[in-house]
Amino acid sequence: MQIIKDKQISTNDWIYVDNETEIGVEGNITVSLDRWKNHHQQCLNRTGKIGVRLTSTDNVNDLSDTLISLDLIELNFPGFGDGRIFSQARLLRTRLGYQGEIRATGHFLVDQIFYLMRVGVNAFQLENEQQLPLALSCMNDFSVTYQP
Repeated sequence: MQIIKDKQISTNDWIYVDNETEIGVEGNITVSLDRWKNHHQQCLNRTGKIGVRLTSTDNVNDLSDTLISLDLIELNFPGFGDGRIFSQARLLRTRLGYQGEIRATGHFLVDQIFYLMRVGVNAFQLENEQQLPLALSCMNDFSVTYQP
């Protein structure tokens, strides 16, 4: 699967492992916040990078003590009308100082990409890969912004 990362199309080498699936020993994986909170040591004792997938109802402050261990945070949109993901990204970048990859996943619109970038999202996993060129063009929708 192709994604956009840092304004470039690249290959996704991450797999989301749901709560019912056994965590493999190798490879780059993301897990739910609940799984991370309850089994983060098991996640760290494996080969490969680790990330956490947050839903819009998850509290980003729950990651504050272990944020340094994470290579990726996926913000999973339940629907394009749910704006809580924007706040989560902003909090991760500003309040918690997270410097790693923040990736939007789930049900978001390409029209939202410019605004997601403004709050700190630097990677996008679109549901429809054929929209990748359109998504890239949306990153330059505006040349001037009101807020810094």
